[in-house]
Amino acid sequence: MQVILLERVAKLGHMGDVVKVRAGYARNFLLPQGKALRASDANLQAFEAQKAQLESRNLETRKDAEGLAAKMDGTTHVIIRSASESGALYGSVTPRDIADVLGEGGFTVERRQIVLSAPIKALGLHPVQVSLHPEVDADVTINVARSTEEAELQAAGKSIQELAAEEEAAADFEIAELFEDIGAANEDDE
Repeated sequence: MQVILLERVAKLGHMGDVVKVRAGYARNFLLPQGKALRASDANLQAFEAQKAQLESRNLETRKDAEGLAAKMDGTTHVIIRSASESGALYGSVTPRDIADVLGEGGFTVERRQIVLSAPIKALGLHPVQVSLHPEVDADVTINVARSTEEAELQAAGKSIQELAAEEEAAADFEIAELFEDIGAANEDDE
């Protein structure tokens, strides 16, 4: 099926392009979302008549998105989740969770604007891309931790595994000192 794009669509084309797509993609996504029109002579003429309006609307939304991206880019947001001792989450962090935490931070985004390259299933700092407009993206960091204290430590650059290793080493040192003290006390008794 051939369609006329009403806005830039990633990996497909720019506004005004006539492209051939699968019928299901057009019927289920492009046409209902208002991203395209069926390519017919009447629709081509209607598009040419509306082209100036569409371009000005696209320019306005792009400027709004660039303003939001300037505020959002580089920010860090904390998500508290329960996890195992090794740092594996019980479940995963979804785009909806990220959109909710961004909303709490004062940024209005929809979950479909969150671009995750892979699901977040571990504690730590995770870079996430937010597509605010087809031509504007913002990068945020999601800090997934078990508590706010742990999130602060992760933000300072320490990983959960390093903290666990430090705690284990400190416990081993205390145990060794205790045994040395007991051994010294037994020698004094003899």
